[in-house]
Amino acid sequence: MADIEIHGSKEEAAQSSHATDCTCGELNEDLPEMDVQQIPHAIRHAMIFGAVDALKPGAGLIISASHAPMPLLAQLELRYGDKVTATFVEKGPERWRVLLRRAA
Repeated sequence: MADIEIHGSKEEAAQSSHATDCTCGELNEDLPEMDVQQIPHAIRHAMIFGAVDALKPGAGLIISASHAPMPLLAQLELRYGDKVTATFVEKGPERWRVLLRRAA
């Protein structure tokens, strides 16, 4: 069983060395990758928005698809403006990978 820390306040807990760890005992990846082709088309963009919403300032994730995700990138621009940047890491022809990063 993982060690349990008791804190006197929310601020104290946020300063803890374990504050970014999930309670399941696994550590967050520095740059997780999401293969969006595995997400049903009807909910794909909504799930990506949810993942971006969950990013802490300065954090990022890579989305991976079998095509250039131009409609998604346009929606991200409308939804987040300059609060999220998109940078191509790989540009096809078989795989397209885009780094999405929340502004710090």
